[in-house]
Amino acid sequence: MSLLEVKNIKVHFPVKHGLFSRVRGYVKAVDDVSLSIAPGETLGLVGESGCGKTTLGRAIIRLLDPTSGQVLFKGEDITQLRGSELRRRRRGFQMIFQDPYGSLNPRMTVEQIIGEAIDIHKLAESSSARRARITELLQAVGLNVTHAQRYPHEFSGGQRQRIGIARALAVEPDLIVCDEPVSALDVSVQAQIINLLMDLQQQRGIAYLFIAHDLAVVEHISRRVMVMYLGKVVETAEAKELVRSPRHPYTQALLSAVPVVDPASKRKRIILPGDVPSPINPPSGCNFHPRCPAAIDICKVEMAPLREVAPGHFVACHVAQSEAGLRPAPQSMAMR
Repeated sequence: MSLLEVKNIKVHFPVKHGLFSRVRGYVKAVDDVSLSIAPGETLGLVGESGCGKTTLGRAIIRLLDPTSGQVLFKGEDITQLRGSELRRRRRGFQMIFQDPYGSLNPRMTVEQIIGEAIDIHKLAESSSARRARITELLQAVGLNVTHAQRYPHEFSGGQRQRIGIARALAVEPDLIVCDEPVSALDVSVQAQIINLLMDLQQQRGIAYLFIAHDLAVVEHISRRVMVMYLGKVVETAEAKELVRSPRHPYTQALLSAVPVVDPASKRKRIILPGDVPSPINPPSGCNFHPRCPAAIDICKVEMAPLREVAPGHFVACHVAQSEAGLRPAPQSMAMR
């Protein structure tokens, strides 16, 4: 059974204009995305800035309300929960934010930041148990116990992100959404945080939705990887399979930009023409076709559905599906 199952989730933001703020259109930040995460698994989610990764992550843990679709956490649809019911369920899923500087309250000490969640969910029977729990969490993320009385501005970026991780761990969640947790950090510190997250997962059995724009980082930490472009999933596969044999032209372009140590294995750089289209007025057919070097006529009028082109390897691309020997999907399936 999946720990998390997301079914056809959409997050559309209305665009208002004029004196009476009439709705003139919608920004389709997330457009019909489905995914699943097993207990203790890491699912990587990659794509360039603006593709909808963060919006999807926030919708999954109900920091944003989805326009439609279902988010099943342990079999329960949490999109239907409100108020105290949602607050109780939130103990099971937490988030580590991208900005370690802006995600911590500058007026609270580390003890108050970590202890807040413990207090809300009543996880400590006494003040001494609360202090012991905070001490254990600080040690788990590699911070000194004496740091508990300090304020966020007294720490480096890497240390602040460790505080954010400790805060997420405070309620013993089963799932943590990691929203580009290392993108704002130095490269050497990135490796430390990635290794910390992997160690915590091994020790505690936590599942991660790991959001990033760096495929090299995602490959290192993830078992499976999903690639998003303009609000839609275009490819998903096992991490090693995706890197070894990318099928979608967009994934191939992303991988071509990943630096390699061995000059002999250097990939040919793929430069995509143009810019990412506006999510307010996306292209007809496949969203990627105006920039795709392999686009054919059908790409301009019809979006290919995700179809399995190899065991466990799904891609939404007419060309890749044709190369895999798949016939065009029925019209009803292609337009879903």
